[in-house]
Amino acid sequence: MSTSPVRALTDGWVVAKRNMIKIKRVPEIMVFVLVSPIMFVLLFAYVFGGAIDAGPGLDYKEFLIGGIFAQTVVFGATFTGASLAEDMQKGFIDRFRSLPMARSAVLIGRTGSDIIYNVVSLVVMALTGLLVGWRANGSVLDTLAAFGLLLLFAYAISWVMAWVGLSVPSVDVINNASFIVIMPLTFVSNAFVPAKDFPAALKPVVEWNPVSAVTQAVRDLFGNLPDGQQVPDAWSMQHPVLYTLIWVVLILAVFVPLSVRQYQRASLK
Repeated sequence: MSTSPVRALTDGWVVAKRNMIKIKRVPEIMVFVLVSPIMFVLLFAYVFGGAIDAGPGLDYKEFLIGGIFAQTVVFGATFTGASLAEDMQKGFIDRFRSLPMARSAVLIGRTGSDIIYNVVSLVVMALTGLLVGWRANGSVLDTLAAFGLLLLFAYAISWVMAWVGLSVPSVDVINNASFIVIMPLTFVSNAFVPAKDFPAALKPVVEWNPVSAVTQAVRDLFGNLPDGQQVPDAWSMQHPVLYTLIWVVLILAVFVPLSVRQYQRASLK
């Protein structure tokens, strides 16, 4: 039976509110959301920052924050998969399916509520970055566009993790699987080290990594790249905003229908 987009969004909003109410009952979720970004900013700014050369005319703290933003929203997407895996284990998915609601509502609500978590993370990271010396030197519109691009990219990744969460048998599996995939995705990028410092064999991987693109894009929008910096050779780094948006469209086009189909299969088991 087909469901209108309005019905799907309305039902999804109800599920999203359910997920947000869960924070009151499990406050440790928000503690993790707040503490993790602060830890990464302080760790890389003061422990590793002195050993990394961001490039001529560029302070490492300003170079770092864009990468930390990108890493945090990507890691935050694993919360989507873990929550869905937990709901499957506890039988909530079967209960949802028995209700007169759109088939996609659970996924829309889950991925939608995680936008709120990412907004909180970005606010905390921005405040922490300001404390350690980072500044957004771009215009207000460019700064807002940078945060919007981060949230859009995180939303797309959350659909990937939604499909994974519905495909694995337990929360432990998704935590381990996501770590194995996301850790190299973020560290084999320009999030913490300039692409020029990678070995020649890895440099193309770094330059075409979507995490590198979103990182480069937000650095540019924040005005954290010095004037006169050498333009990268890779098209992806020359047009990071467009390249990031292409990835967002591709990920959503593939994983939204895959996730909805996997939800149907999982709930029938």
